[in-house]
Amino acid sequence: MVLKIERTGARTWQDEHLKELFSEGFPEFITADQLVKEYIGKVGEWFADLNLMLVDDHDVPVASGWGVPIHWDGLPQSLPTGYTQALVRAVEGREQGANPNTLVICGAIVTPSLKGRGLAGETLEALRQTARQAGWDRVIAPVRPTTKARYPLTPIETFMRWSREDGMALDPWIRAHQRLGAKILSAAPASQTMTGTVAEWERWTGMAFPESGDYVIPGGLSLLRISRSADQGVYQEPNVWMQHS
Repeated sequence: MVLKIERTGARTWQDEHLKELFSEGFPEFITADQLVKEYIGKVGEWFADLNLMLVDDHDVPVASGWGVPIHWDGLPQSLPTGYTQALVRAVEGREQGANPNTLVICGAIVTPSLKGRGLAGETLEALRQTARQAGWDRVIAPVRPTTKARYPLTPIETFMRWSREDGMALDPWIRAHQRLGAKILSAAPASQTMTGTVAEWERWTGMAFPESGDYVIPGGLSLLRISRSADQGVYQEPNVWMQHS
């Protein structure tokens, strides 16, 4: 398969192609991060050149990835707390005239029928190449481990250490980064915070929450905490910070 790399916003894509590309997507509650909603508009406007599509020889988009630029001193203790704070730091850094030196890979997705063919790695490499062309020294990512949802009770600090017999991570998305030479930096236990009313969480999850307490939810990497008295559910999504060499 011969692939081209294009900016996502460079042209209009056919709806059926986008529907196929994003058909697996993410849990519905992933959009309930209120702070992300405040900043995502400026992210899309200011950093459109970091939103890429991989296009096959039939002009069909088969993978997509995007990121934001930040200034980071290279010390684990000064990393953003996760995905959301990376967006905030990128936008506020732009507003304050800071010079970025680091690309944060915020996401990548592959057409479901083409998974297992190395397209995820090619997407990550396209983003890394964009960082090199911009002269940024570092590439990091708050990785959302796809199989963590099977172990919602396990702390992310424990899960990220789990490995196979060959020494590679148990989680396939962490492995995709490892194959490109990335190393685990630290856990990001509160990479995102999603909030909503009890009714909203019941709609997003297809579950009932008759009492206050902690619940395992479909697609959740950790537990949802429900407060009936406050009519609120709060879910904190853990990620794993990784750095590419």
